[in-house]
Amino acid sequence: MGRYFVTTAIPYVNGKPHVGHALELVETDAFARHLRARGDEVRCQTGTDDNALKNVQGAEAEGITPAEYVERVATRFSSLREPLSLSFDDFIKTSSDPRHRPGVEKLWAACAERGDFYRKSYAGLYCVGCELFYAPDELVDGRCPEHGTVPDLVEESNWFFRLSRYQDQLHELISSDRLRIEPATRKREVLSFIEAGLEDFSASRSMTRARGWGIPVPGDPDQVIYVWFDALGNYITAPGYGTDDATFQHWWNDSDARVHVIGKGIIRFHAVYWPAMLLSAGVRLPDTIFVHEYLTADGMKISKSAGNAEDPADIVAAYNTDALRWWMLRDVARSGDTDYTTERLLTRANEDLANNIGNLVNRTVSMVKRYRDGVIPPVAADNPGAAALRAAREQAPATIDAAFTAFDFRRAAEAITTIGNEGNRYVEAARPWDLAKAERKQDAPPAALDAVLAELVATCRELAAHLTPFLPDAAPRIAAQCGDGGPRVADPAPVFPRLEAAPA
Repeated sequence: MGRYFVTTAIPYVNGKPHVGHALELVETDAFARHLRARGDEVRCQTGTDDNALKNVQGAEAEGITPAEYVERVATRFSSLREPLSLSFDDFIKTSSDPRHRPGVEKLWAACAERGDFYRKSYAGLYCVGCELFYAPDELVDGRCPEHGTVPDLVEESNWFFRLSRYQDQLHELISSDRLRIEPATRKREVLSFIEAGLEDFSASRSMTRARGWGIPVPGDPDQVIYVWFDALGNYITAPGYGTDDATFQHWWNDSDARVHVIGKGIIRFHAVYWPAMLLSAGVRLPDTIFVHEYLTADGMKISKSAGNAEDPADIVAAYNTDALRWWMLRDVARSGDTDYTTERLLTRANEDLANNIGNLVNRTVSMVKRYRDGVIPPVAADNPGAAALRAAREQAPATIDAAFTAFDFRRAAEAITTIGNEGNRYVEAARPWDLAKAERKQDAPPAALDAVLAELVATCRELAAHLTPFLPDAAPRIAAQCGDGGPRVADPAPVFPRLEAAPA
């Protein structure tokens, strides 16, 4: 049994969560559930990044305090636990969690002791949305490549972090996969960024421009710690860095792997800034950074400003949790953005869940109920007619585990639908209804039908087990219909309803 510490990125809380936020939460949850299912010890962590300037701007626009604003909006993110069936073990809010500020201050002090901060006056183009200074050649037609907004010209004196000091060390760590970045295209992107030359970055902001919101720089109350330096610290402050040495030792230092799941828009911070900060502070690095792509709508990035940001809770209310989780894990590409549409959600749910897996479970339970009064026959040691089905079942565990290791959720889900497809083919080939007729006429022994029914129940039970990380609500329903490992099936009932588009 291994020990894993798995995290999402923590989003800015300057608006309602949208379906793009849900993707990262669902992928990370499925990964953590898979590890737990194979017997590993897992801590899964998420939270919110509260100390950004745009949160201050959002509060000012509503005429409330930043604390009131971020608490209200952060609650919307934490409340996604139920509609998305999430299993995170920890949720940290960086503005109010008592673990966070002491840990960030300790991290700053450790980097300062290393001599990695210096004061410098600076003028640059700053995107509030990214909380990042951009060089002119990084802009697209003078606009932020991530948000499409024109950056502000900012001039002030800040503390700078000596990122350039760690250029060679970062390149070696990433090129050797000691710091693993998946997929490989993102690893190459980070290496190219490093090879172009790393520049020191501004690690603080003036207290005036921050409107007094954020964590003050230790020893310099006129400055606040840069929100990204602050926010990245959540990965170690939540498990106790600066407040709980024993818990931090258990979950960060002694874990077999520390895994970050992030979106491609923040790769620079996580794959360059963050490991450099940890190297400076003398803290262990993460082992793996999985970078997912974006969900889009009509080819455009989903965002509040674009007006295409559907609320995941609304999607679940209109359809259900199973449909949304399954689409995200079954359809979303590992490389390249994926367009979200209701039609694609419904098509995938109906084809894979209702028509394939749900149909197989319903047929199986109904036939065991009808032909054997609900009693499950023993599985036959030899069943040549089920060779293809047994092969699909035997191959699935290794395929699913390898796919999760590579963060290829689509391939893992395909292994499950392959079992469902083979199960339904087996039903059509074995024709248990004909075997039941032959048995009544004494033209076939009971063992023939018993072998088919037992094979199908075993298949459905394995489907329930494999589906647990993907569909934690549906998997127990399937297991319950198949008797929860007991000698009898339950009364048949549809596991997955067929879905229709909600009225406009």
